[in-house]
Amino acid sequence: MKRLGPWLVVLIVIAAGLAGWRFIERPDAAHAADPAPEPSVPVTTGVAQIQDVPIYLNGLGTVQPLNVVQIKAQVNGTLIALPVRQGQEVHKGDIVAEIDPRPYKAALDQATAQRDEDQALLKSAQLDLRRYQNLAKSSFAPVQQVDDQQATVDKEAASVAYDTAEVETAEINLGYCVIRAPIDGRIGFYLVDVGNLIQTASQTGIVSITQDKPISVVFTLPEADLIQVQAARTKGPVPATVFNNTDKKELASGTLLTPDNTIDTTSGTISLKANFDNADDHLWPGQFVNTRIQVGTLPRSVTVPTLAIQHGPDGLFVYLVKPDQTVAQVDVQVSEQNDGRTVVKKGLSGSETVVVSGQSRLAPGTHIKATNTATAAS
Repeated sequence: MKRLGPWLVVLIVIAAGLAGWRFIERPDAAHAADPAPEPSVPVTTGVAQIQDVPIYLNGLGTVQPLNVVQIKAQVNGTLIALPVRQGQEVHKGDIVAEIDPRPYKAALDQATAQRDEDQALLKSAQLDLRRYQNLAKSSFAPVQQVDDQQATVDKEAASVAYDTAEVETAEINLGYCVIRAPIDGRIGFYLVDVGNLIQTASQTGIVSITQDKPISVVFTLPEADLIQVQAARTKGPVPATVFNNTDKKELASGTLLTPDNTIDTTSGTISLKANFDNADDHLWPGQFVNTRIQVGTLPRSVTVPTLAIQHGPDGLFVYLVKPDQTVAQVDVQVSEQNDGRTVVKKGLSGSETVVVSGQSRLAPGTHIKATNTATAAS
């Protein structure tokens, strides 16, 4: 072999030295061609749980009072007092209005005086009758006179009976001057002010009373739900709960009373009524509320946070978190949903960890950086 020239050897040594110096100064250059690792996607996760799940039916309802009474006068007269305040709670028997009683007190006094007069005449006629009867026994008085006096006694007795009826009528009319609440309830706005002349023929009342303890809610459900409702009623009282219009704040808990006796054929819905104690006045007549009744329970069901359920071209699925912190797509079938959790009928067995948020950046096999929903909430 032909030996290399001395200058060529020198050039090779210099080139090798430069290459080694660059490697020492830039150690990452040897790995510049290696691909960068894929960053982990931040997500929040939740756990599939096995629990008893109540079955609810939901409908929009309206609060209705059990009774509404329009207070009207039964005698004519001047309204002299309204002892109750607008919006006040009253009890049965409380005085809510007073009409000037003086004309009716005078009529009662007149009827009483007339009865006293006729009672005196009756007593005198009875005494005369006894005298004539005694004389007739000794033939000192004709039988005709006795019969005439008996007729006089009967006439005076009838007058006393008529007077007694007049006294009772006057007492009733005098009693009507004080109007009492027929039910427990809440007073509405005054419809007539003190000082006005009240006429029994008028259609305008004095004030209204609305019974709001207890109170009812009438709501509607699709007619297909009636079978579940009837089945639940055969097992006992059906719990009912009402929420505000945002469906977030619970207002009251009560019991389903009954469905209506007919289905609305125009809308295909059935009306139902539930009763509530309403001790805290959270329900108000005319208020719109969201109503929920419990018609059953699914025992030992697998549930996941509702946000974990995703819609795909082939149906519903969840992202399952694997031990190596990657995700896998699992198809699921669901049924009931309430309180932010959904029942999974097929696809999960319980205790699995699933992705609750951040799914838009995921695909099967994606690495994740997980935060548990309980930790995120705290």
